Amino acid sequence: MPETSADPYASLRLPNFRLFIIGLFAFTMAIQIQGTVVGWQIYELTHDKLALGLIGLAEAVPFIGAALYAGHVADRHDRRRVVLAALALLFACAVALLVLPMLLPAAPGLVVRAIYGVIALTGLSRSFLNPARQALAAELIPRSLYGNAITWRSGTWQLASVIGPAVGGVLYAAGGTTLTYAVDAGLMLVGGGAMVLIAHRSLIKREHTEAIAKSLATGIRFVFNEPIILGALTLDLFSVLFGGATALLPVYAVEILHVGPSGLGLLRAAPAIGAVAMSAAIAWMPPFRRTGRTLFLAVATFGLCIIVFGFSTSMILSVAALVLSGVADMVSVFIRSSLIQHRTPTHMLGRVSSVNSIFVGSSNEIGAFESGVTAKLFGTVPSVVLGGVATLVVVVVTAWRLPALRKLGRMETTTVS
Repeated sequence: MPETSADPYASLRLPNFRLFIIGLFAFTMAIQIQGTVVGWQIYELTHDKLALGLIGLAEAVPFIGAALYAGHVADRHDRRRVVLAALALLFACAVALLVLPMLLPAAPGLVVRAIYGVIALTGLSRSFLNPARQALAAELIPRSLYGNAITWRSGTWQLASVIGPAVGGVLYAAGGTTLTYAVDAGLMLVGGGAMVLIAHRSLIKREHTEAIAKSLATGIRFVFNEPIILGALTLDLFSVLFGGATALLPVYAVEILHVGPSGLGLLRAAPAIGAVAMSAAIAWMPPFRRTGRTLFLAVATFGLCIIVFGFSTSMILSVAALVLSGVADMVSVFIRSSLIQHRTPTHMLGRVSSVNSIFVGSSNEIGAFESGVTAKLFGTVPSVVLGGVATLVVVVVTAWRLPALRKLGRMETTTVS
């Protein structure tokens, strides 16, 4: 079958991209397992909602602090090697989480503080991993397949996000932190092995290797001079910042829904279940004719789902609301990722992806901190519900202030080199 955008499997017919997808699935599974179990472990040790929020802050500070430099590195060096270095550090973090309870069995307070330190290193490694892997993925395929490849990348990430939390909950219930973090480390090795096998080396052009200060300024200036990209990033930043309920899922699992660690795994997996279903649908759907309108409707739907989840005391309704939130979020992710790759020159993909990482990372991790603080001050349910309402306000204000994004029609297929 010819490698055209009309072929839903076109990207997967490229050997290097298949290896990339295998690696992405494995290390995303590992990251999701770790995130699920770390949250449960911290809450089990502290029974403090704010402690859950501090997980997000511990990861966000190094993630955001290094993000711009990480994008510069991704544009100056072989991107596959940058990915491998980041995965090596993530593997070391998984091993550290595995041995900490063994080294400090009688000192839970020290274990908690040490876990926060490991989480900070995880944030640092992910800061370098994200722009490098996104730019690497774009190098492995022709630009005519960008939309198709984004669908498979997003779907793979979401599928791992479905399986990872569920597996993490089951592993923790079956064998505690020892079994869980051992599997976590093993999956990191599998992901790194797939990346090693990719037969590709980034082509770094001499004219695109300016000094670091100029390099970073160029990446930031490009994003702020592209109102459509900036608008999509801003919408994602504030909607997820206010509408993220993931950090408080251990509280819902223990105090509201009473479903234990296995139930927590299902709750964490639920948004990704919806996202996987939507990514499969997108692979077969024609391009969006009203991209801007679709984006705003998706984010508004996400906010409404968070409100429903916040009020729910039924496991079935809670899971359904989170599944639908994943459907909406997948549409937003697909549109944002497509805009970035189609409108960004190849030699700047690392830096622009790092700016994207700052928006996405700050919305997820700082959003987790915000959720923990507001839950501590106002209670769990008010925190989640108010976050969903704030998301709807963000949609209205952004649609009013950014008419160019609101009126965006078909996804632009012309690309820059």
